[in-house]
Amino acid sequence: MTNVAFTLRIGRLIGIVAIVAALAGSLRADSVAAQLTLNENPYGPSPLVVPALQRDLGQLYRYVGDEASALAAQIAVKEGIAPEQIILGDLLEGLGLYLSLQGGPGGEFIYSVPGYPALVNAAASVGGIIVAVPLNVKLENDLPGIAAKVNARTRAVFLVNPHNPSGTVNSAADFAAFVHAVAPHALVIVDEAYLEYSDDYAGRTAAAFTRAGENVIVFRTFSKAYGLAGLPLGYAVAPKPVAEFLRKQGLGDPHSLNRLSLTAAAASLRDENYIARVHDAVAQERTRWNAVLDELKLRHADSQANFVYFDAGRPQAEVVAALKSEGVIIGRAFPPYTDWVRITIGLPEENSRAQAAFVKFLKSQSR
Repeated sequence: MTNVAFTLRIGRLIGIVAIVAALAGSLRADSVAAQLTLNENPYGPSPLVVPALQRDLGQLYRYVGDEASALAAQIAVKEGIAPEQIILGDLLEGLGLYLSLQGGPGGEFIYSVPGYPALVNAAASVGGIIVAVPLNVKLENDLPGIAAKVNARTRAVFLVNPHNPSGTVNSAADFAAFVHAVAPHALVIVDEAYLEYSDDYAGRTAAAFTRAGENVIVFRTFSKAYGLAGLPLGYAVAPKPVAEFLRKQGLGDPHSLNRLSLTAAAASLRDENYIARVHDAVAQERTRWNAVLDELKLRHADSQANFVYFDAGRPQAEVVAALKSEGVIIGRAFPPYTDWVRITIGLPEENSRAQAAFVKFLKSQSR
């Protein structure tokens, strides 16, 4: 192929990406259904992302190489930690598998229920034992209850903070006391997928404990606040010995990563103001949701995430069906909270649509 023909082909590819991006924005705005189910960021990625992807299309024939180490270095600066302590990838399942296999079957993995079970389910698939601790009355991680379960068989404690599905956070002081008490006895793994939406990212992140040398792994993702669910990529901030062990098991191998995901993540991090804009937009809509729930006198969690969680006073399945009939799609149930509903915070017009549909449902039940 001549250089001219090759250039023309790349030009056409770039044009296609631009058209698809424009169509995606159009479809998102005019979609028949409001998708408020998977805690996606409805505002989409940073405006720096699509141009970066367009520029990288010509490199699709290349395997991932230095791009991975470059992104790890970029993340390390953000986290204030050594680059070798950053492991790229969606690691929770792999982490659960390797920790469970290390030392043989019978290791215990403690987590909150209801919750996000990816890591503990992976551990259980190879002989790990799941120890489930119910949320406290505020629908927060029950830190004293979890600490009481730690013993010589505990391989890891897995926490999601802000929690999913409740969106709650533990107080920074309580969380710090918990980590100081538990980390000497078991690895503490904290999934902070939603922390960018909270009121105090810097003051709440468990990465501070990792930086201080404590036995704590922090997991983050670009799929949520960074708006890259379609190009998923996460990373772990890990103590040096744990990071070295995980690399030996193959986690974070550059060849396991998606080139375009790396490009999108790097562009996202270069946009220094983007997360602040997303945080403020979501916080404003979350306040509006809470006002509606308060007016309806419905109990709800004090969410610090990009979703609300509330007691609808009706079976969750009925609420799902009613909202679906109005073109609003919401998430699954989280037993044993069978009357509680989790709704992702969408664009303002989507939130208004969901709120109107829910009020309509409540009125129909009161006749």
